[in-house]
Amino acid sequence: MSPTALVLGGTGFMGGHLCAAFRAAGHRVVCVSRGGASGRLPSDLATVHLRRDLAAPEHDLAALLAEAAPAVVVNAAGVVWQADEERMWSLNTRFAERLARAAAALPHPVRLVQLGSSHEYGPGELGTSTSEEARCAPASVYGRTKLAATESVLDTARNTGLAAVVLRVANATGPGMPSGSLLGTVAERLAAAPGGEQAELELAPLRARRDFVDARDVAAAAVLAAAAPVDEIRGRVINIARGEAMSVRQLVERLISLADRPVRLTEREPLVAPVHARSGEDSRALRADLGWQQLDISRARRLLGWQPAVDLDTSLADLLAAVRLPEQERTRT
Repeated sequence: MSPTALVLGGTGFMGGHLCAAFRAAGHRVVCVSRGGASGRLPSDLATVHLRRDLAAPEHDLAALLAEAAPAVVVNAAGVVWQADEERMWSLNTRFAERLARAAAALPHPVRLVQLGSSHEYGPGELGTSTSEEARCAPASVYGRTKLAATESVLDTARNTGLAAVVLRVANATGPGMPSGSLLGTVAERLAAAPGGEQAELELAPLRARRDFVDARDVAAAAVLAAAAPVDEIRGRVINIARGEAMSVRQLVERLISLADRPVRLTEREPLVAPVHARSGEDSRALRADLGWQQLDISRARRLLGWQPAVDLDTSLADLLAAVRLPEQERTRT
């Protein structure tokens, strides 16, 4: 019987790619989200969708794990955009804490792959690469909640022997990016403008240089982390990125070029701080979190045999194609 991969947050941007990658690797996939199907778990399907409240008590989570009996659990659940601070602490941190404890209490061995974030590091030093040994000083609530989740998962691994690993993921791109993200917003606005007409884009200043990686490469890394020798990865943080700092302005301009339509781009300072800034933090302080970021990915190459395979042009083109597809389907109907 095929091993079961339980993907939490499986209907989200990253979760969808994770489900596809584990299914392609021969796993039976149980996709869990707040918007999936409800009911008991059938045993004869390659992919099963379940609806569960991830803020539920720990005993409910333990019951889900016991029922699914997974070989690997991948935590892609959480919130990034359009969420207040309490919701971030609840879904990004406290859920990861409960999940790690529930996984450690299972009667059979399980691999836990926690998706972390490069926002956990905070500001990078211009011209340098950030390794997993770097001191973390996140500058946003999101980064702090993800770092707290990482620390909790690693503590559980040390204290219980749980085979847990944290993949610290750079800014993910590719098909299915949510509209709350910069590139997702740009792609949607380009697709929404009537054919031949000039699209209007007003964005915050595009001064940053950041590390980007395609979501399908992240999913491939998760599959490798699920199969790697346990003694090599237990209790480790592994950077997953391209290992290069890319100009955000150049990425946006490249997305516009791939869309092949006239665009007027305006860069303006936002009037209000993002919702995941602390009280007193303004938007400039939040953006400084990733003014420059380039991750060292040598550990991923060494421990997982992983390296990025999807180039950024392909990632951006596939993002545009995915945004345009629903409009084309509506036209055919």
